[in-house]
Amino acid sequence: MTEAHPWSRYVAIGDSFTEGIGDPDPATPGGFRGWADRTAEVLASTADDFAYANLAIRGRLLQQIIDEQAEAALALHPDLVTVSAGGNDIIRPGTDPDEVAGRLEGLVQTLSSEGATVVVFTGPDIGATPVLGRMRGKVAIYNENIHAVALRNDAVVADMWSLRELADPRMWAPDRLHFSPLGHHTIARAVLASLNVENDLEDQVLPEAAPRQWRAARREDIGWAREYFVPWVLRRVRHQSSGDGRSAKRPDAVSVVYRQE
Repeated sequence: MTEAHPWSRYVAIGDSFTEGIGDPDPATPGGFRGWADRTAEVLASTADDFAYANLAIRGRLLQQIIDEQAEAALALHPDLVTVSAGGNDIIRPGTDPDEVAGRLEGLVQTLSSEGATVVVFTGPDIGATPVLGRMRGKVAIYNENIHAVALRNDAVVADMWSLRELADPRMWAPDRLHFSPLGHHTIARAVLASLNVENDLEDQVLPEAAPRQWRAARREDIGWAREYFVPWVLRRVRHQSSGDGRSAKRPDAVSVVYRQE
């Protein structure tokens, strides 16, 4: 069981990654569980009156997170905040990772202004990911900026780039843009480790994957592009977002129950 920790009020902000997309769970508000819910459940297991809110909404860009979620997060008086933001900006053509990181730093300063511990995230190594892999260098530059932002502002870094296990396709959802339940579980373990919180979440050791035949892999790639990538591109062209009309799944800080994996 988890050892005691100093936090009693946790607020998560961000986009689809923090909302938990890719980790479906009908019993969870919004229908997705995700690493943030999993992290909160563990933290709640040894803290009396622990409360958790999740303000993240899929598709949100950094400026939207700043404008829509920062003030709402502070209004809940958290002593722990996780913020993963800027990823949707970075994968868009023409964005400057240095400029995006500068705005992220302002957000971190705002969130920490009342003494909360702030956790930020590096992006995963997407070098082997179809389509997104070509943006690997841009993500790496953004990640270096995130480390610098954390150092200057006494924030905690949950370093997903260093999680080599995330290179396994089984860590990713069928859309190849979000993490699978296994991926979210792995990231929850990493977040807890970054906070020096011991826990009972097991390290998931995967058996060696069966080799993929070239022809079958190409069929899968074509099917993926038709079902997921083309709609994503069309939303960009039409200036639409998967989060349009959606609200936060956990807008209020409430208690959560630890679920043994």
